[in-house]
Amino acid sequence: MLEYARWKFVVAALVMALAVLYALPNLFPQDPAVQVSPNRGNTVDQALRERVQGELEERKVAFKRIDLDEEAKRLLVRLDDPDSQLPAREALAAELGAGYNVALNLASTVPGWLTAVGGRAMALGLDLRGGVHFLMEVDQRAALEKQAERKTDDIRAILRSNDIRYRSVTRGAQGIVITVPSDAERNEAFTKIGADLPTVTLADGPAVEGGVTLIATISETAVRQEMNAALQQNIATLRNRINALGVAEPNIQQQGASRIVVQLPGLQDTAAAKRILGATATLEYRAVDMRGSVAEALAGRVPPDSKLYESRDGRTLLLSKQVIATGDQLVDASSGVDPQSGTPMVSVRLDNVGGRRMLDFTNENVGNLMAVVFIERVPEIKIVDGKEVRTQRVKEEVISTATVREPFGKQFQTTGLESPEEAAELALLLRAGALAAPIDIVEERIIGPSLGRDNIERGWTAVTVAFLFTLAFFLFYYRMFGVVTCTALLLNLLLVVAIMSFLGATMTLPGLAGLALTIGMSVDANVLINERIREELRLGNSPLSAIQTGYDKASGTIADANITALLAGIALFAFGSGPIKGFAITLCVGILTSMYTAVSVSRGVATLIYGRRRKLSGLAI
Repeated sequence: MLEYARWKFVVAALVMALAVLYALPNLFPQDPAVQVSPNRGNTVDQALRERVQGELEERKVAFKRIDLDEEAKRLLVRLDDPDSQLPAREALAAELGAGYNVALNLASTVPGWLTAVGGRAMALGLDLRGGVHFLMEVDQRAALEKQAERKTDDIRAILRSNDIRYRSVTRGAQGIVITVPSDAERNEAFTKIGADLPTVTLADGPAVEGGVTLIATISETAVRQEMNAALQQNIATLRNRINALGVAEPNIQQQGASRIVVQLPGLQDTAAAKRILGATATLEYRAVDMRGSVAEALAGRVPPDSKLYESRDGRTLLLSKQVIATGDQLVDASSGVDPQSGTPMVSVRLDNVGGRRMLDFTNENVGNLMAVVFIERVPEIKIVDGKEVRTQRVKEEVISTATVREPFGKQFQTTGLESPEEAAELALLLRAGALAAPIDIVEERIIGPSLGRDNIERGWTAVTVAFLFTLAFFLFYYRMFGVVTCTALLLNLLLVVAIMSFLGATMTLPGLAGLALTIGMSVDANVLINERIREELRLGNSPLSAIQTGYDKASGTIADANITALLAGIALFAFGSGPIKGFAITLCVGILTSMYTAVSVSRGVATLIYGRRRKLSGLAI
């Protein structure tokens, strides 16, 4: 009599029930949709809903319904088919203009009770369901400007820390111009700057009235290293920001010397993607110039070490060019509410370098004003002659000024933000890391669901045909044990879909290939078991003994073979990217589920069929 522990039956039944539950959402197709979300200063309300509905009816674009979600601040237009998405998007983008972001999206139709227990449909990749493709270019000129400004600040700091008198440190056409009163200061400055800044080349400049000058230039090697470091830091920062978006299996690659390709499979909300990826929002903490006159600066007489800024309340401020700390030196940022004023704020924690600079400044400037400058690079899209024209607008504004009442260092708060949403988004951008150099989106492609329809059909056709041929072969060749094998294969496929849906993994074309390979490997395991049972029968063992021995002896071989393949899949996932990771994750999940279904579940099915028979003359195998 075959034995199979009751608790194993209970576990198998529970596993299969959960598999059915979490695979079920894939039977509910998503509605193609167009999402409308507001830019700053605009709202989503009933008036917008009526405006959108009127425009779609006027353009004769068929739609199912329009969902207004005021809490999430979005409008979702559900459409009848994917072919209507692009016409609807173009119509609404032309009507609403730059005040709103209009993006392709997919609306879930999974019932609420299923969503409440964590059920969700498996996301499909860029090649199957569509997504967003961005080609971004690093602004090399801005990167070099930032490098030169940083070196200028470093030179000023070196001169001050060594008590070297200087008249000015400014940037000119030939490099950074350092003006000192005499040759003695010139020699001392030459020695100290050369020792502390080895990437800077110093040379004598032209004589000026009342002093001498040095010209500091950044070496070509340092420029190339800076550009490469900026590109690599931007790639790392974009990865962090994409993780904050929750996109599965993104593909981020360097293209050429200054471009980055970003592919976000399964994402149709380009509004969120562009807002997070394209923004270069950061903070700068600067001292307010207490000696200079704003009126004289507005008349054109701006002090060489200062710069004019506008504040959000309409005031004009004169700030020092020297930056105390920037978003590059930020360790953590979290949004909240200022308990004193009740306004949105961001709690900031700097690294050791930034903390020391902030502590040094606040120690020396108790009673003086410090300003917080919010810098944002805003992408703008205008429709000119029916075509999209993309531009960039750099927005610099002082969001708050405060008197330094006591020294502080690494931990402090930034207030003066307009809304809790802006505070939360700024905290997210700062946590994700500041971009080493601004990036511009030079190409944007939205791959709609209709473009991946052929890939879906062909991919699933290939998997289905392979699966049906496998089932037919096993039913013909192994007869009753073919039924056992087919049951195990079906349950294995169900488990793979359920686990990938639960994990939120993205299915791609390489993933479909991994699924087909998984079926083949599961077949191998069942072939080993069935052939082992046949061998035991040929050796003269009884049918029940042959079944038990066949499963016992084949299990070790199956485990060895699958663990080897699993290690290869883990290596592919760890070192691969994009499509390779899609293939690897499906392969790893499939290997684990096939080991369980081929050995444990199929044995349970065989026990149910033959286990109660005390006398068995033969096996249909």
